[in-house]
Amino acid sequence: MRVLFVHNNFPAQFRHLARLLARDPRNEVRAIGAEGATAPRGVTLHRYSFQPAQSPETHAFARRFDLECRRAEQALYVASMLSANGFRPDVIVAHGGWGEAMPLRAVWPDARIIHYCEYFYRAQHSDVNFDPEFPGLGVDGLVGLNARNATNLLALADADLAVAPTQWQKSTFPPEFSAKIHVVHEGVDTALVAPDDDARCRLENGIEVGRDDEIVTFVARNLEPLRGYHVLMRALPALMRARPKARILIVGGFGVSYGQRPPAGKTWHQIFFDEVAGEIDLSRIHFMGPLAYASYLDVLKVSSVHVYLTYPFVLSWSCLEAMATGCVLVASDTQPVREVVEHGANGLLVPFHAPHRLAETVASVLADRAGHATLGRAARRTVVDRFDTATVCLPAMMRLLEDPPRGPEVRRGEVVEPGVWPMG
Repeated sequence: MRVLFVHNNFPAQFRHLARLLARDPRNEVRAIGAEGATAPRGVTLHRYSFQPAQSPETHAFARRFDLECRRAEQALYVASMLSANGFRPDVIVAHGGWGEAMPLRAVWPDARIIHYCEYFYRAQHSDVNFDPEFPGLGVDGLVGLNARNATNLLALADADLAVAPTQWQKSTFPPEFSAKIHVVHEGVDTALVAPDDDARCRLENGIEVGRDDEIVTFVARNLEPLRGYHVLMRALPALMRARPKARILIVGGFGVSYGQRPPAGKTWHQIFFDEVAGEIDLSRIHFMGPLAYASYLDVLKVSSVHVYLTYPFVLSWSCLEAMATGCVLVASDTQPVREVVEHGANGLLVPFHAPHRLAETVASVLADRAGHATLGRAARRTVVDRFDTATVCLPAMMRLLEDPPRGPEVRRGEVVEPGVWPMG
């Protein structure tokens, strides 16, 4: 089978699938990605160069689309080169959120295209206007937000079928496409991401901590409101008073991955740290920055309680990886989390906007770690049963690649009645 992956940050969500396919010598596996992309062994990566540039005459609503069209142009150059050299993929797996999927159908009209549906921006029941502390989007902002979906919709319309990692993320897409979107998570390697009673983690001050210590962990790509960093910081004064031996380990960068940017010259990290710095024991809070994957797993493996907070948005890998290591999870009672965490069964849920409840709940777990250990064991079972890469997710994805769902025979371009697969 000839397979082409398209993702500006390849391998990203496709890493497990690409590795599996590349191990089979019968497959030819290639990928198109931007300059920072890397490739697992056995995958031939074709990089394109992209320098964001924009005309000042571009309308505000179209600025993102303009950038994505420019990125699509670069992906088109690479795709055209591959086609000219005789490469004809049987299957294309593409993330359409950055424009790279736009030229694929034109270059390879007979390929089966699988679109990765990560997230569809919406004005309601999503991350937008969720947090009353931050200014919401006005009418102009909402129009611009809707326009951000343009290339995603074009890719979804071009695709033969699509996958979303969770039911919640699928639910953000227009219901007209529901029949086309299958829920298949990229998975967690639960053999690697597993509990370890002997795990140790060395902090920046040279102190080494392990499972016997009171460790509260928090992980985000960047420390920002969308992932609840401000809620965590506001919970710390009460939590650290209640648990005078607890150490707080915070993993993540100081930039912005999602959502609003902080005021000029500041970071969200510094803003919310300064808010509580005079009320906490600074010797027991450890900002560890971004970590290598093995070091990040060490943090999770020594955790007594892992805090995961999020707006209604994409579910983080760190949530499932913390569960896979057997962490007792205290998480926000928001839609993405409720899909994997049942309160009192495999974790504990608290309202997102209630730092006092977060502090009380984490303190109660630390006060009775043995009594809450069943939550950690149940959390791991959840991930093994529903999200294990080798036994659950990759087999499901391979079925879509090798034996896609069959609907009525429809010639490409033929009009079908609404609701009939594959148009959705």
